[in-house]
Amino acid sequence: MVGLAAVLGATLVPDEAAAVDAGARSTLALGGGLGDVVLEHLRSMPAMVGGLAVQGPLAFAAFLVGLAAGRHRLLAAVPAHEDLLRRCERVGYPIGLAGAVVFTVGGGTANLTGLMVSIVTAPLLAAAYAATLLRLFTRRSRVADAFAPAGRMALTNYLAQSLVCVLVFTGVGWGLVGRTSPAQTLLIALVIFAFQLVASAWWLRRFRYGPVEWALRAWTHRERRRN
Repeated sequence: MVGLAAVLGATLVPDEAAAVDAGARSTLALGGGLGDVVLEHLRSMPAMVGGLAVQGPLAFAAFLVGLAAGRHRLLAAVPAHEDLLRRCERVGYPIGLAGAVVFTVGGGTANLTGLMVSIVTAPLLAAAYAATLLRLFTRRSRVADAFAPAGRMALTNYLAQSLVCVLVFTGVGWGLVGRTSPAQTLLIALVIFAFQLVASAWWLRRFRYGPVEWALRAWTHRERRRN
């Protein structure tokens, strides 16, 4: 459907000036107090629900690909799939990066043609990234060991990132929204994740599961288990 709309010349943002103005108002609201932040998220809910029409099927398809990879032991027996991983890199990087350039130059999600190209090429780029990391972790076990604790606490870390970013970027905390460059934002993200690598390793030396993972398991099994 997205591809058909792109071919027909449709656009997601018919009035770019109004979209820029709406973005400025959203940034201003996120820089306010807790009430302003909550109201802004509630106001943007309809747009988020609309985005699920595209993101939902894509995420479900990714889950199915992951399920197939798991059944073929692609993640557990990496050396046996070395040729496949190399092909993922040879195909995924050139096509995926070219698609990313088209997506960016075309205006991002505001342009349906760029969005269509991204939908087709982004999974190839993601596969190339995953193939490179799998090969790296297999050959450099210390690198894998450094990242493993954060992966075992993925849900805890995901939620913690959201909380930290609320405190860093919105008016609830430091209010840096709209005041940092892309490079500074990337640096903040790397600092947060580096801290989580250390914190995850410290936690799992003392407990079997992350706090949220433990709570989820307890709720799933309907019994309280010792962590």
